[in-house]
Amino acid sequence: MLENNPDTVKIVLKNMPLQFHKFAAPAALAALAAGEQGKFWEFHDELFANSPKLDPKAIDDIATKLDLDIAKFKTDMNSPVIRQKLAKDLHDAQEAGVTGTPTIFVNGIKLKSRSLPAIQKLIDEELAQKAKQ
Repeated sequence: MLENNPDTVKIVLKNMPLQFHKFAAPAALAALAAGEQGKFWEFHDELFANSPKLDPKAIDDIATKLDLDIAKFKTDMNSPVIRQKLAKDLHDAQEAGVTGTPTIFVNGIKLKSRSLPAIQKLIDEELAQKAKQ
């Protein structure tokens, strides 16, 4: 979507760790902590690549692989600021009526189909609507 719409699309990811996955919340906190060192997306991608074997050691291994300042990473992971960011994401998901992941919105409109053509169609419709204003 970014390649097709470089000047009009912004991707915002909100974390919604599901309670049945015992490492989801620590993984979300870890990604947010990595973001403090400018490596949120790299950490995010590694988490999903390693999701079948996700545990505290895997999280630490990813931080090491990405050459994070480990002391800062650990401090940030447990900081009230990072915990508040996650709490806000969860609150935002609840307010938006999100019940599962992934859920995709375009300008606040929840997609019924997550196919690339459906996403592009909604983007095009929103851009056309904006052009009329």
